[in-house]
Amino acid sequence: MLIPDHWAEARRQFRTAKRQVTVRRFGWSMSSPDDASAMAERRAEEALGRIIAGEELPRREPKVPYNGAAGVPIREEVLARHGEDVITRNAYGARCLNSPNALFADVDFDLPFHLGATVATFAALALSGLGIGVAQGSWRLTLGLLGAALVLATPISVLLRSLCVSVQGGVAAVARRRLRRFVTSHPEWNVRVYQTPGGLRLLATHRPYAPDDADVARFFQAVGADPIYVRMCLNQRCFRARLTAKPWRIGIAAHMRPRPGVWPVSVERASLRASWVAAYETRAARYSSCRYLESVGSGAVDPRLRSVIALHDRESRANDLLLTVA
Repeated sequence: MLIPDHWAEARRQFRTAKRQVTVRRFGWSMSSPDDASAMAERRAEEALGRIIAGEELPRREPKVPYNGAAGVPIREEVLARHGEDVITRNAYGARCLNSPNALFADVDFDLPFHLGATVATFAALALSGLGIGVAQGSWRLTLGLLGAALVLATPISVLLRSLCVSVQGGVAAVARRRLRRFVTSHPEWNVRVYQTPGGLRLLATHRPYAPDDADVARFFQAVGADPIYVRMCLNQRCFRARLTAKPWRIGIAAHMRPRPGVWPVSVERASLRASWVAAYETRAARYSSCRYLESVGSGAVDPRLRSVIALHDRESRANDLLLTVA
């Protein structure tokens, strides 16, 4: 995990009588703007040389935050550092905890699109339509029913899956049973469970993990972790947990200014950002981002994780029962 304090961008050009190549690359540093500039110059020079030699490379890196371009660190404002754990402000203004070894997992209660279930539903509808059309001896009816099957396959698939989950006690109950099954088969594990506005947040406490650890992949798969979150963890080599409310959930309709809120912003626009952040922080102080529910498993808490657990619970206000989760 790397979250630099300083960023810079360098530009290099190569011209011949037939073409012009312009390359831009970012540089970053934990120590100074000069080091960031020097790194940007080196990266731009290297990329230009490789392109001139015939290698296919992008001419410019996009200025994006978390889960951005491959090989580029998290580009967010650093608010605080607690050892290896870093609190940043994300692109829409919320505070986020980034940890290289505290295994957080997001479990979303929305039923994701499931290709297999949708294809099976379409096949059943199509076969039924084909049978009806053939029985009636009408190719127009057959085509109409096949078209209807194509349109209705996804919503019917989602409805059937929703009914199936409801019979099992609802999405939350299913998610917690999946966690308990995993922990039962891995008795050394201990997982703190938090409620979020749209699902569960899980935090393994029995030992630290690296995002690319095979056990982490198995855990993510077993509990049904959000696939976008899983990909982000691998891309940025860290785990992540939002500590403050999403702006639109607490009555702030305006986006963080300036847009996009990718760090750093220019000096002349810094006051615009500061004004939005001040209003957001005042409102967000009335909410929590999650609520602690229970611990499942062995009860073990690795001493190396105690500080990040305390940091997360304090900054997310996970134990304040009077606050609305947002």
